[in-house]
Amino acid sequence: MPNKLSTNTILKNQIKDWFFITIGIAIYVTGYVGFQLPYHITPGGVAGISAIVYYAISFSPQYTYLIINICLLCVALKLLGVKFLLNTIFAVGVMTVLMGAAQNVMMVDGELPKVLGDQSFMACVMGAAIEGIGLGIVFLNNGSSGGTDILAACINKFRDISLGTILLCCDILIASSSYLVFHQIELLLYGYVSMIIETSMLDYVMNRMRQSVQFFIISQDHEAIAKAINELGRGVTLLDAKGWYTRNEMKVLMVMARRRESTNIFRAIKNIDPNAFVSQSKVVGVFGNGFDRIKGK
Repeated sequence: MPNKLSTNTILKNQIKDWFFITIGIAIYVTGYVGFQLPYHITPGGVAGISAIVYYAISFSPQYTYLIINICLLCVALKLLGVKFLLNTIFAVGVMTVLMGAAQNVMMVDGELPKVLGDQSFMACVMGAAIEGIGLGIVFLNNGSSGGTDILAACINKFRDISLGTILLCCDILIASSSYLVFHQIELLLYGYVSMIIETSMLDYVMNRMRQSVQFFIISQDHEAIAKAINELGRGVTLLDAKGWYTRNEMKVLMVMARRRESTNIFRAIKNIDPNAFVSQSKVVGVFGNGFDRIKGK
């Protein structure tokens, strides 16, 4: 029975990952096909290489994307493990299918329409922001869209460097190569702006979802509050303290939690002791069991 329960849990988590990876990729494809390709903006990464090939010889970008990633996926197996490889294979397959489907749906007389008219810069901003949000969702759910994302994830696995920074450094060369096709400084600059916005949105989504908070709780009902917080899935550290003014001995609960868990923790405290003294603060990073893994040399 324990093994069966463990298997069911693993399967449930895997399906959840795949669901949100699909959502993230669908969002990314919307920005890529809907705003970047029609305006000849090169975003960087394998998607950028695919775009350049598409601009140069009209070869469908989803096929270029698939061919390059088939080669790169071999690297992911050794460095990132089987779970990451499965998610990446799934993501690459979904990306290929959705990229082709989006083009077929949007094509008008054999061309992708410019939905924002002559507003190329707005298309650059919108497309890059949408792509960054999509990539953030993919990475948060143990996935990768392939290509330079694989390299970024490999480095991030062993070094505490943000994914957005890694992708930005890797993609500058790819975006710069668009000048060889169009010979237009304007489009080259749009590519750079697109990368900056995309990586900034990626970091924002990642940091927003991973942001942690610290609670200090003082209450006569500290045992009941600690038990309630434990039932929410978070650990509690009990500290001995003494009030300087009253000279009374007291207990202080210290709790580290994800920001999204704050509401449930406040509700638990309020239900037990509405008059409890509670301090909440943001923390830069939390590492260890239940949070991020420590990375270093």
